[in-house]
Amino acid sequence: MTIDASPLGRRLRISHHTGYQYAAPVEASFNEVRMTPLSEDGQVLISHELHIEPHAAVQSYVDYWGALVESFDVHTPHRVLEITSISTVDIPAATPEAEGGSWHSVHSDETQDRWAEYLTTTPYVDSPESDSSRMAIVRDLRHVGSPAIAVRGAMESVRDQIVYTSGATNVSTTAGQAWESGVGVCQDFAHVMLSILRALRIPARYVSGYLHIEEAEIGMTVTGESHAWVEYWDHGWHAIDPTNNRLVGTAHVVVARGRDYGDVPPLKGIYAGGRSGALGVTVEITQIAHAY
Repeated sequence: MTIDASPLGRRLRISHHTGYQYAAPVEASFNEVRMTPLSEDGQVLISHELHIEPHAAVQSYVDYWGALVESFDVHTPHRVLEITSISTVDIPAATPEAEGGSWHSVHSDETQDRWAEYLTTTPYVDSPESDSSRMAIVRDLRHVGSPAIAVRGAMESVRDQIVYTSGATNVSTTAGQAWESGVGVCQDFAHVMLSILRALRIPARYVSGYLHIEEAEIGMTVTGESHAWVEYWDHGWHAIDPTNNRLVGTAHVVVARGRDYGDVPPLKGIYAGGRSGALGVTVEITQIAHAY
C-alpha cells in the first residue's frame, strides 16, 4: 500500500463543471449540489463560488452527514442546465499510518452504538452473506490479529477481484453486482470495501471528493476527477483509497461523507419535462501554492 510521504500540504483551486441537457424545454427543476470541500480534519476551505445557468437563487444548509448542500430551483424554461463549482482549499500534509487498536475496542458496545449507521447494509452496500466468495473473505479476516490488518486484507481482496474499468458500471450498481462482474470504478471499489468491513463489524463510511495527481508544478492546471474512497473507525477515523491501493493524502480533497453514494451525489434533482441527459463532467485542478 502506497503512503503519501509529502512533508507539505497543497493549496488547490478546483473547477467542477457539470449539468443536464433536455429533449424539450423544462418548465421547472429542483436541484441539490454537493461540490463544496469540507473545512475539517486539517482541510480548510478558502473560498467557494457556485455558478448556475439559467441563473437561480441558491440556499445552503448542512445535511445530516455534515456536507454543505447548495439547493436551487429554476423556473425559467430551459433546455440546458449548467453548473460550475469553483473552490480553493488547503490540504494538510500527510500523516503516518496509524497502528490502530484491538478487535475488542472496535467491537465494544460504545463504538458499535456510536457508529451504528456506518455498520448497516444499504441499497448500494449489500450484505456479503448471500455471496459465498465475499463471505469466505469475511470469515478469514475475522481471525487476523487486529482491525488494521483486516482492513489491509479487505483492500487486497477487493483489488484482486475488481479491475478498474471505466464505463463498466453505473451509479446504481451495488457492491454485489460489482463483485460478481469483476469490473468497476472508484464508487464500486468503495462500496465493495464497505460491504466487507461492515460484515466484520468495523464502522466504515463512503467519502466523495476530488483526486489531484501525485506530483504537480505550482501554477499547472491538470485534469482531475471526482473520486470516492473509504474511512473506517479504529481509535479514530482513518482514510484509505482502495481504487489506488494507498492511504489518503495530499492529493485527496474531501467533499462529503455518508453511508454510500446515495448520501453524497454531487448533483441530483427532479424536473418537469421530457427526457434528460448528462452534459458530462469536467474537473480541472490547479495547485496554486504549498499549504503548511
